[in-house]
Parts: sequence; structure tokens; C-alpha cells
Amino acid sequence: MKTAMASMRSFEDILALAGTHHGSAENVLKLAQNAHHAADLSTISDADYLAEMTKAVFSAGFNWQVIRNKWPGFEAAFHGFEPARVAFFHDEDLDRLLSDTAIVRNGQKITATIANARFVAETSKQYGSFGSFLERWPADDQAGLLAHLGKHGSRLGGATAQYFLRFSGYDAWIASRDVCAALVREGVLDKPTATSKTALKKIDAAFTTLHDQSGQPRAVISRVLALSTG
Repeated sequence: MKTAMASMRSFEDILALAGTHHGSAENVLKLAQNAHHAADLSTISDADYLAEMTKAVFSAGFNWQVIRNKWPGFEAAFHGFEPARVAFFHDEDLDRLLSDTAIVRNGQKITATIANARFVAETSKQYGSFGSFLERWPADDQAGLLAHLGKHGSRLGGATAQYFLRFSGYDAWIASRDVCAALVREGVLDKPTATSKTALKKIDAAFTTLHDQSGQPRAVISRVLALSTG
């Protein structure tokens, strides 16, 4: 890993490379800004976190716009995503949801939402709120956080968890195809995919290096890397 980090270009050089594709370095930084960033994750409600989990889970492998269009129906069907209510949904609720045309009637994802309500509620009980749990997690260990979400949440693996974190306000990198391609170019990854624990830890290390150099949020660095590929 030390060799890979040593061979990686500086943030300024990667930004300059992205600028050759998108007009200028200044323009790249404008394009890279994260509209979802939250200054204090602990101020976000548990219901909002469960809602974002549900959006990410239902959007995985599906048309995001369909989920957006049906979102008012989801909010009504899941009672505003209050974890304490959804966690106690029973068989009659599942039957109701499976026949509700206002939502996407995917049984596995509906069941995952109920399981995730329990996960959010249990985490909130332990840390005071789900946001407080996220706020305390070390910024340089997103790989560990992804592993935690995958282990304790339902259908919160891979890109689903990464998009959940980003859209929830967490300063998250996303191991997209373009980001991974950039990290292969920089000698961090061996191939343009990142699913193993080893690969994700390498990404964490690379982002920490680039963050320390630039002071830029990891979400911004993630977008700059993607833009540097063309």
C-alpha cells in the first residue's frame, strides 16, 4: 500500500488533469461540490436516515426516477419512516404493503426496510440517535463503516451503502466505475472494481492522503477523481 500511495499523483495534479477535460480546475471544483453534505449528522432525524436507506435499497438495480415519483406513496405506506413504528410491522402490514400500488411492491426490499427500521432503532438506543453514531465514526474508516452497515443492516452492501451515506449527508466517497478507473491509473487499485475489504481499505488510504493534502471533503475528492477520467 505504501508503494501505491507513493506512486499516486497529488490532489493538485489530479485536479489539473480533471481540468483538462472540463475546462479548468476551478470549474471541476464547482462541479464536484456535494449538495448533500450535512455539517452535523446528529441533527438529522432517525426517520430521515431510514428514509434514505429505503431509497437506496429500492433504487438498487432499479430506475431511480420511478422511486422518486412514487416517494409520496412510500412515505404514506411506511408512516413517515418512524423507526419505532416500522420496526414493529407484522404480517398484516407486509400484506398491506405488497398490495399497495403507490409503492414498488418488492417483497424482499419491503422486508429489508422493516429490518433496517430495527437496525436504526437499536443503533439510536445505543448512541442516542443514528446520526450520533455516524458522527462518531472515524472519517478515515469508511471501509469499516460499510462493513458495519453490511453486517447489521439489510441489503446495505456495496454501492447501496455508499449512496445511502452520501445522500444522508455523510462525507462519503463512492467507488464508482470512474473513481475506480482513476485509482487504477494512480496505482492504488489493481482493477477497476472495489468489492473486497482489501480494496476498500486501499481506497480509504488513498482518500485520506488526498484529503490531508488538499483539505477537501472526501465526497469532493471522489467527484474530482471521477472527472479526471474524462
